[in-house]
Amino acid sequence: MEKDELLMDYVNAIYQNINAGLQAIEDIMPKIQDDGFKNVVAKMQDKYYSLSKECEIFAKSEDIKGIKDNSWFEKVRMWMGVNMSTLTDKSNRKIAEMLLLGSFMGYLTCIKDQADHKNISSELDEILENLKAFQKSNIETLIPYLS
Repeated sequence: MEKDELLMDYVNAIYQNINAGLQAIEDIMPKIQDDGFKNVVAKMQDKYYSLSKECEIFAKSEDIKGIKDNSWFEKVRMWMGVNMSTLTDKSNRKIAEMLLLGSFMGYLTCIKDQADHKNISSELDEILENLKAFQKSNIETLIPYLS
């Protein structure tokens, strides 16, 4: 693959990981009834927005056109999953569990993306490392809500 294609593939991988987290939070936020927990999740949402903007700025600086969000099918699948999972249980515990599963998946995706995109862009490596650290922090923040 050419350098431009590699950059596009890498930025899209990171961007889609970030947007999966954003989509999950946007779908889950209306289900959260506890204001304290809602504030915790809102802070996560803000960080995802910030990381998303970093990817967009990087793509623009590299003249990468066509940065891709997750597919329509993926968004519908996530929305359905959230709505089915919270149909009878909207507790902080249930919502934290769902967010934890997403954070674990996102964290694992970061590890795989690091392995798949070595020596392509130090700037993207830094964004990915920030995303990975953020998702690890989310895991640590959400675990206490399980008890």
